[in-house]
Amino acid sequence: MSNPLAVLVLLATLLLSIGIYLYTFRPSTRSSLNASAKPAAAAADDIIPVSVNYFFTRHCNAECGFCFHTETSSYKLPLDKACEGLRLLAKDGMEKVNFAGGEPFLYPKYLGELCRYCKEDLKLPSVSIVSNGTKVTEKWLREFGPFVDILAISCDSINPETNAAIGRADRGSGKPFDNVGKLFEIRDWCMLYGVRFKLNTVVCSLNWNEDMSEMVEQLGPFRWKVFQVLVVKGQNDGDKRKRDATKFIVTDEQYQEFCRKHEHLKCMIPEPNSSMKSSYLLIDEYMRFLDKGDGEEKVSDSILEVGVQKAIKQVRWDQEEFRKRGGVYDWSKLTETTGGCSGAAAIKNLEW
Repeated sequence: MSNPLAVLVLLATLLLSIGIYLYTFRPSTRSSLNASAKPAAAAADDIIPVSVNYFFTRHCNAECGFCFHTETSSYKLPLDKACEGLRLLAKDGMEKVNFAGGEPFLYPKYLGELCRYCKEDLKLPSVSIVSNGTKVTEKWLREFGPFVDILAISCDSINPETNAAIGRADRGSGKPFDNVGKLFEIRDWCMLYGVRFKLNTVVCSLNWNEDMSEMVEQLGPFRWKVFQVLVVKGQNDGDKRKRDATKFIVTDEQYQEFCRKHEHLKCMIPEPNSSMKSSYLLIDEYMRFLDKGDGEEKVSDSILEVGVQKAIKQVRWDQEEFRKRGGVYDWSKLTETTGGCSGAAAIKNLEW
């Protein structure tokens, strides 16, 4: 066409036609875009297991009288099955795993390979461990420290006699653990190999009036978790059970007195019974979710058999309480923080 006016008329007609088409079909177009953006497997009622505590063994070398995860089984999943369960959890949104027991360091190679798998293969933002510290070695941290963000060590008293009375003594000989001396050794290794050091204490009838301030200040953990001793029906609720925590119970006032005595320590995170019950996602040695809240302990089917979503909905997980107690935070060791018990500042309401 050589007529410029005719060209302009044609272009205007074409643009008008395109506009009418887009206006007519815009609802279905928007609908299809939204559908493609949403994962096909997602469901409105899916529960995201963002932070999971995996008790891969019940075996322990101590006999803590208030333990709520008692040695009723010696089972431990084959490594490949444990990794498969962790893969399923990560696929459904797990970002942090905490390995506990029992005593996880009774199986150092197994534990190390789980940590390696979670970091190298699953790319989890956070891998942590809770231990009584007796079997932790520098050699292990040198080899597997790169795959661990947080190492939490349990210490309930500065007095060896109190630790022994609680049950923090060698199961075979009955000799009290050198809990305090080992703490400083492990703290130094953690600093050397880039692992965050954390302290756990259970307040009970034998230690509620202690003052642990000086020791904790010297240790300088980035977090000090202070739990109120917990009785779980069917696990540690009487003399017919493997453990009887009823004789270790403290009143709420006694627990609060311990917390008040240490409230000047910025790293202290109090966790009374009201915060603990049903606010943790717990997985046992068979990859089953556990509910240690009110009433008898409840157990789900194994996620290896029914999948994560079916299993997790068979127990109660109080997600609101999980959030209230600070269950999600900057939990990778790559995060630069100041503070801790000996620092000038601290990030409040962090967990684990």
